[in-house]
Amino acid sequence: MPAGTAPPVRPGRVHGTWFRTRNHGTTRCCVRNLVPTGRPARACLDGAVTDAPIADESASFEVTESTVVYEGAVWDVRRDTVAYNGDSMVREYIDHTGAVAVYAEDDEGRVLVIQQYRHPVRLRDWELPAGLLDMEGEDHLTAAKRELGEEADLEADTWEPLVRYNTSSGGSDEFIQIYRARGVRSTESAFEREAEEADIVTRWVPRAELLEGILGGRLNNSALVVATLAVEAIEQRRK
Repeated sequence: MPAGTAPPVRPGRVHGTWFRTRNHGTTRCCVRNLVPTGRPARACLDGAVTDAPIADESASFEVTESTVVYEGAVWDVRRDTVAYNGDSMVREYIDHTGAVAVYAEDDEGRVLVIQQYRHPVRLRDWELPAGLLDMEGEDHLTAAKRELGEEADLEADTWEPLVRYNTSSGGSDEFIQIYRARGVRSTESAFEREAEEADIVTRWVPRAELLEGILGGRLNNSALVVATLAVEAIEQRRK
């Protein structure tokens, strides 16, 4: 197909300016200035159109060398040399065990948030009860139940996975799994806390107030932001 020549217009396709690119000797037809026509469609890098839902792709490249360049008290920094596209590149990242968080709601639909000091960002931020996996491969739900008890002296009857996301894909391999917990009640005994957890403040807040705080830039904790927006989207779909 000559450069700048568009394919015949067909209903349900995405049309734009077609052009050729070369990548390691491979010629691809790509499309830019996308204008949807008919039903929704998506354009791939090779110019093909697909109705498949957008999704991250699993990918793995040979790691020719991997070393721990800093061994920390909580997590390490790892340096990998990766064979990529006929060349090699070096990337350093936080080697993380993973984490969980709990979006807990009471019978009125209010959300439990806790406030504690977070030294890296110099804030006493509002966040969800959350914590690290005690060991790599630990059951996430078990960890979430533990964190709700340890940080808020609460347990719940109903648990469901809410959302899972990578906190910083360019600098850490951490994924955090957030659960939605309902049927919440106090535990039989209080957990003995220390360090920054010793002066945790708890508060039950309506979801609407959290949304206002997030959109107004007053609430910044990533798990709280992601979970609140996810629940709002779920509840809006049900209306």
